[in-house]
Amino acid sequence: MRYAAVTALALVLALVLAIFAAPSLAANVGFEEVRIANGAEPPLTVGIWYPTDAPVAGNGLSLIVMSHGGGGSYDSHYDTALALAHAGFVAAAVSHAGDTFDDQSHVLELWRRPIQLRRLIDYMLAQWSGHDNLDPARIGAFGFSNGGFTVLVAAGGVPNLSEIAPYCRAHPDHDLCQALQHAGVDPAVGVNVPGNAWIADARIKAAVIAAPAFGFTFGRAGLRDVRIPIQLWRAADDRHQPDPFYDEAVRANLPRPPEFHVVAGAGHYDFLPPCNARLGNKAPALCTSSPGFDRSAFHERFNAEIVHFFSATLR
Repeated sequence: MRYAAVTALALVLALVLAIFAAPSLAANVGFEEVRIANGAEPPLTVGIWYPTDAPVAGNGLSLIVMSHGGGGSYDSHYDTALALAHAGFVAAAVSHAGDTFDDQSHVLELWRRPIQLRRLIDYMLAQWSGHDNLDPARIGAFGFSNGGFTVLVAAGGVPNLSEIAPYCRAHPDHDLCQALQHAGVDPAVGVNVPGNAWIADARIKAAVIAAPAFGFTFGRAGLRDVRIPIQLWRAADDRHQPDPFYDEAVRANLPRPPEFHVVAGAGHYDFLPPCNARLGNKAPALCTSSPGFDRSAFHERFNAEIVHFFSATLR
């Protein structure tokens, strides 16, 4: 999600998602919320969706780990998680401490997110009650916006956050730069990244990335080690992450051409699940699609394409 994640609007979105769009259970899908270790910090909150008859159903199951956008939470893409679980995958999503609806304390410290995703995989393979049902050789990742950035790093990408400051000098009217300015955040903080920040997770074998944030910070050199299959999504009318600085910057610089989808008529937030009437009234800017764009119909296609991609690449 764009850096307006630090604004009250993003906080409203995530809060009402948590209240009114909490994980709903389907006929053959189980769900559990757990807390997992996060180094010296408080535990991370995780949601897990899995195929079930009573316990976890099946053996050698593929695991898909999920990373939400800025200001979101683990249930930000619950419909995609449900679709994956219906199809026989285990979907596990983490609420990224420091970049959630109720915790904006580390919003520009993007290097924290891939570590948290790694800890989620560690937990799922070793400590989750259904870990014996998983195949550790069949792990995929899904990420939206800041989560797309997170997954690119986990797949081998190395961003240069010092690119943010010159980008904002050249494009001060762009959404990211306006949000940083309004939040009083100095883009130059990107040059203070810890030396061991960008560590790939070789256990991830395929990834779906929608509207990746900070795409312009990677470049060809930063993406040269991303060799796994990638399904990349762009909203054609994304006004928060304008083309060609985000999705296109990633697509053009990946060494292996991704499976690329451009969604006509879609805006940035159309990658979030459809809103019900109550949610739409509380967060209209985030729930209202362009005239003629059917978010519900799109998500049926979106989720089906994601299931198909992971089914093909994690065989």
